[in-house]
Amino acid sequence: MDNRDKKPGAEKKLGAEKEAGTREKILVIDDSAVQTEHLYSILKDDYEVVRCQTAQEGLRAAKDGNFSLILLDVIMPDMDGFMLLQELKATELTRHVPVILLTSLADIQYEERGLLLGAVDYVAKPFSPVIIRARVNTHVQLYHYQMEFREQAMVDGLTGVANRRRYEDVSRNKWEDAMRFGLPLSICMFDIDKFKLYNDTFGHPAGDQVIISVAKSVSAHFQRATDLFARYGGEEFVAMFMGSAGKPAFEFMKTVRQAVEDLHIPHNSPVCKWVTISAGGVTFVPKAGDSYDTFLKLADTMLYDAKRLGRNRVVWMGENGAQWREKD
Repeated sequence: MDNRDKKPGAEKKLGAEKEAGTREKILVIDDSAVQTEHLYSILKDDYEVVRCQTAQEGLRAAKDGNFSLILLDVIMPDMDGFMLLQELKATELTRHVPVILLTSLADIQYEERGLLLGAVDYVAKPFSPVIIRARVNTHVQLYHYQMEFREQAMVDGLTGVANRRRYEDVSRNKWEDAMRFGLPLSICMFDIDKFKLYNDTFGHPAGDQVIISVAKSVSAHFQRATDLFARYGGEEFVAMFMGSAGKPAFEFMKTVRQAVEDLHIPHNSPVCKWVTISAGGVTFVPKAGDSYDTFLKLADTMLYDAKRLGRNRVVWMGENGAQWREKD
């Protein structure tokens, strides 16, 4: 069983909310109850509007929700809108959500600063309900166009899982998130055992079907917003996940490996009855001065050990250098 904490509803496909009959979600972050109520009254007929009156509350909501747009007040007592905007853009879960800044500051320098930090628009108070609705509608539509394009560019054409480009785009952000929150981060490399032999025996179309089946089986185990599963190249894949210590991460990957074996795809080679995978991984809490590439190479070394020891197994390195080997 996967004993990691689940976060249902994370990273849904574009349009899933509309297909389910629910509305787009808008997050309003403003310390003025009058302003949040005013924005709510303007947008409530078209959107599900979530209101927060502190920056910290808004940041938590943004990370937990599935928002299509954030309306953010610039002047707030605990953390101003510019600081919160920087935090939102530095976090993988929220960096692509468009942010419209709301402010009574008329100086063009403030507008320029907000746009340079990543805001998509800047609306001065007091604002017209017609203008707010028009700006919100425009940016929600643009957000979905951009996400659709981004999803197409970041998806492996054969398997439908994230591709190498997607992995390289978000892996460093996940590293930074784990470092910021002091969470264990696991990196796992795995590939299909004796895949060249399978291709030579059954042909490349059959080999493609094996890659598709393995990717589908494995991806079913990586559904949290903080998970990343990608095709690394050929028959090789990479996965990243946060929050699990080394031993639970090792046990989790054993269930993933077993799920592939349980597909019972015939291999019929002298060394493999079924199609199987070998996996190697490492769990650690990243700290300042650590190198992501160092840990990625460690995961690859663990994969090499898994194949050297007989394939169809998991080899893992946990915190403080502890190691676990399946089937020892």
